[in-house]
Amino acid sequence: MSAATAEPPKTAPAAPAATDDSWSVERAHIDASARGPVLVFFFTALAWLLVSTFFGFVGSYKLQNPGFLADWPIYTYGRVVPAFHACFTYGWCSLAGMGVAIWLMARLCRTPIKFPGALIFGALFWNFGLALGVSGILLGQNTGLEHMALPRPAAWMMFIGYFFVGVTGAVLYKMRKSSVVFISVWYLLGAFFWFPWLFFTAHVLLGVPQLQGVMQNVVAAWFANGLNNYWFTPIGLAAAYYLIPKVINRPIHSYNLASIGFWSWAIFGGLTAMTKLSGGPVPAWLVSLSIAANIMLIIPLVTVGKNLFKTMEGNTHMIYYSPTVRFTFLGAIIFCIATALSLFTALRGPDSVTHFTLFGTATNEMLLYSFYSMVMFGAIYYITPRLVGCEWLSASLIRVHFLCAAYGGGLAVVVMLFSGIAAGMRALDPTAQASQLIYNTFAYLPGRTLALVLVTLGHTAFGLHFLLMLLRIGQPAGQATLFAPLGQEEDHH
Repeated sequence: MSAATAEPPKTAPAAPAATDDSWSVERAHIDASARGPVLVFFFTALAWLLVSTFFGFVGSYKLQNPGFLADWPIYTYGRVVPAFHACFTYGWCSLAGMGVAIWLMARLCRTPIKFPGALIFGALFWNFGLALGVSGILLGQNTGLEHMALPRPAAWMMFIGYFFVGVTGAVLYKMRKSSVVFISVWYLLGAFFWFPWLFFTAHVLLGVPQLQGVMQNVVAAWFANGLNNYWFTPIGLAAAYYLIPKVINRPIHSYNLASIGFWSWAIFGGLTAMTKLSGGPVPAWLVSLSIAANIMLIIPLVTVGKNLFKTMEGNTHMIYYSPTVRFTFLGAIIFCIATALSLFTALRGPDSVTHFTLFGTATNEMLLYSFYSMVMFGAIYYITPRLVGCEWLSASLIRVHFLCAAYGGGLAVVVMLFSGIAAGMRALDPTAQASQLIYNTFAYLPGRTLALVLVTLGHTAFGLHFLLMLLRIGQPAGQATLFAPLGQEEDHH
């Protein structure tokens, strides 16, 4: 949602601008072509988000009470947690990202989607494959590899579904009407290319009979790292680079900084994976290379952070009014924190404390939920009214969603960070007993369960609100639904 109605100011030398009336007509035509597929992506993504929330709660609660649902084999911890990760990463994160990416690409390239039915077919194929995969995991057929637990037939079915999305993104770029290429388009093009390369290569390699043991874990670590750095992060940054300037109606602070951030992330982001296997039976030079690449990520960290913060300078009051800005800017802040933490813990000293603890899980959740998902929430709040023709019904429901997601997600991360540090320090104590290590790990878990209760409430409010939008039960189109009228700050935010 936005207080502005024009496209974001360009961050590169601009092409001749169209008149406001002609651009309004063109924009409406683009939104009409994107309406069906993007809403399918959003609806199915939200459905998977609710399913993943259920699995996440069950998995967290079973760590405290192993007897919970003990008579149901499908709810054993070893099945529920991989199902949670599959639903969250491939269901919510990927589908929401595809919807946002396609809409952004169409808008920024000023090109209507020629074959929206192909996108819908791809989304349905992806969802069908994912449903089969999650069912297989719950029946005990998972591969045991992080982010690659889905049975292979289901994974290849999803890859076929993605084919229609990736081709559409490439076609939109090829048919763009302007010679100007926004920084958001750079990130989206990267994501459209990097994801199929990662997915195809990793699954082909794991299907080679000669690739067993340690090398399987090397491939899985490379894929899991690439999924975060070359799929979710580019889409999240593309949305942030679009939404923040769009809502506050000012250009990105520095196009040169944006370019440096993109290329440094593209070069070093894929080389950071082997720190996950530090201390394992892998060549030491692989780990050292990944440590060096993690250190080099300070370049995109500084450039992206400075660019977005300087863009917001003088416009931070919009956080009090615009839900899109509040979700997106919080996500941008968390991106910087999560990247800095990942950089720090990649070093051998800190890694010796945090490696076998929940600290790594916390930094991953910071990236996928507190950064990426928050930006996706902001994007959906902005895009959906432009597709359905009405504004969100209730600022209160949006506020409930934000508070529960921000505080619930933050609490879960903080709990796991402290748990990881406590358990890691205890593990380094040669006089410590195993029972003490277990206590330091699990003493914090009730806080994580409480956090998941808050997150569940927020997701439920978001789901209900989105359903009302699909039914066109909302405020008449025109003025965006804001937390407070412009010029009047909230007393509580």
